[in-house]
Amino acid sequence: MPAPEGIDWLCMSPKAGNATVITRGQELKLVYPQIGVDPAQFEALAFDHFCLQPMDGPRAQHNTQAAIAYCQAHPRWRLSVQTHKWIGIR
Repeated sequence: MPAPEGIDWLCMSPKAGNATVITRGQELKLVYPQIGVDPAQFEALAFDHFCLQPMDGPRAQHNTQAAIAYCQAHPRWRLSVQTHKWIGIR
């Protein structure tokens, strides 16, 4: 859904299989990896910050290494974490 007017900081987290409605804001946080989602498809959007967050689950360590490698190869992206998962809120 579109963002309401007057938002001072907009963070968008796209999900595989969903249309991208919000195309500008301060922060785009992408859980990585997601099947069918390439971070490059979002780089033309008007966001100030592009963040990759390693996907949690049984492959969390692998996903973390993959996210680090992607960020190193694509400096526009920064590594981030899903804080709620890190502190135990599911």
